[in-house]
Amino acid sequence: MRTLKANHAFGYRWPLITLIILLLIIFQHKSALAVSLTDAASPVPAAAMKLVGFCANPKVGLDAHAVAILVDYVLEHKTSKESDLPKIKETPGAYYEFDTRINFSSFLQYSYNNQVPSSLTSPSSLRYSVWTGLPGELQKIPASWKLVPPAGKPVIIYGLQHDGITPDLTTGVYYEYDLKKTLILLNHKGRQVFISISKQIDISDIGKKGVILGNDEDWNYFYSGVPGSTKAGLGWVKSYIYDFFAVGVYVESGSSPYMVRSGVFQWIRAGWSGVNFVQPTHIIKGMKRNAKTSKTILESPKLPAPGQIASTYKKLSSLPKNDLVERYAALQQARKSLAILSGKMDKNEIKKQDSYANTPKEQIVEELMLEYFKITLGKSSLLGKQFVSGN
Repeated sequence: MRTLKANHAFGYRWPLITLIILLLIIFQHKSALAVSLTDAASPVPAAAMKLVGFCANPKVGLDAHAVAILVDYVLEHKTSKESDLPKIKETPGAYYEFDTRINFSSFLQYSYNNQVPSSLTSPSSLRYSVWTGLPGELQKIPASWKLVPPAGKPVIIYGLQHDGITPDLTTGVYYEYDLKKTLILLNHKGRQVFISISKQIDISDIGKKGVILGNDEDWNYFYSGVPGSTKAGLGWVKSYIYDFFAVGVYVESGSSPYMVRSGVFQWIRAGWSGVNFVQPTHIIKGMKRNAKTSKTILESPKLPAPGQIASTYKKLSSLPKNDLVERYAALQQARKSLAILSGKMDKNEIKKQDSYANTPKEQIVEELMLEYFKITLGKSSLLGKQFVSGN
């Protein structure tokens, strides 16, 4: 009889013990997330690096626990939306977070659509961005994403990307580099989540002199093709981006109103003579620049429908190359004239460009598309609407 009572009592205790263990695990998880990102004990930067490792080598497999840590952190209430991150491989990092009033499906349609150039939602950061599949594969970014149900498997796309960026706010330097990219769409606790992972493949091209023409919000930039910087005293520098890796986490965070929360973990090492001159404050400044532009565009009442943008992109892409080169040359000349007028560039130090025939067609189309896009959003363009929209 005593044995029966003991077993009966244990039967009641076992669920209680299990519950206590589960609560302890949850408590430890939440306590760990509450640790400052600069603290070596924080699991968040380590989770981001696990995803960077997955991007660099997909064979290691997607770490679902690392994904959960990052998404939960992004959704967590914080007193500050920005933070330094621990240095990794001598590369400084920073985190920045912001909310955009847009539904999740529309966010994907504008930001990750093979018919809508990436530079259109990041024109203060990206000059152009060309996606290619991995060697031997033809994985493309979809024109339309299908959302993942609660029990559905993540959708994962791998690829390579060549980016050209706009002139830096402080130095005026711009770069081009190649990235390994991994895009993941998943469902986390009933929320749609999109994760973009980037890992620079090699050092960038040499940094070149660029000019922000007027206000940065006008999205007009001049690209000289000449190595160096337009910042006084630094015209001589031969700079490079030595390494760049990042994880962008975009989470469906509200439905009344619709909201997408963006949390970006980013590390950059850049400078000259092999010495890094980037500080976390510089990284945050760059992320704020991009966030401000992205919010302005995606929340604009003048934002055209994705289908309208895709239609113009298709029309422009179908033009003969010589026609595109003619329009592109006119755009470059307009930029050059403004750069000289600003006094930031001397016409004698601008690289002479006889023809743009060797400029990649994808780059030409993206830069012309931005001029069209500026007009539709009510901004002034360096070229007329008829000249850039394919008509």
